[in-house]
Amino acid sequence: MSTALPAQLAEIIDDFQDLTEPDRLQLLLDFSRELPELPERLREHPELLEQVVECQSPVFLTLEVGDGPERLVNLFFSAPPEAPTTRGFAGVLMEGLDGLPAEEILAVPDDVPDRLGLTRAITPLRMRGMSAMLGRIKRQIRETAA
Repeated sequence: MSTALPAQLAEIIDDFQDLTEPDRLQLLLDFSRELPELPERLREHPELLEQVVECQSPVFLTLEVGDGPERLVNLFFSAPPEAPTTRGFAGVLMEGLDGLPAEEILAVPDDVPDRLGLTRAITPLRMRGMSAMLGRIKRQIRETAA
């Protein structure tokens, strides 16, 4: 089953695929530096965030789904600066999915982390962490619809 990727996520994957492996790691570091800080309303209430326990680093995420017919999703991540790989994965998901309709995010294939071309450069455990982030996002969207 081939699912069309959202344009912004497809562009990120293309950017990774166009690079050599060392440059892909550098791009991942760039995404880690671009991950926005949590808004103050979430910084003051960490209990509103869900920990992604599959990640080696303490990563937390939450989302808000809009009321309109498209149910636009806003993502929020918290990952420590000393965990650049994990922050980079969060940054990729943030850049690739934030602001999209819920249905579009739910349709994103689960193998997106593998499509970045980092499987040889990054441990399987870290790759599972990114897959877990995507899984949590989808689960939270489904829970808000229920």
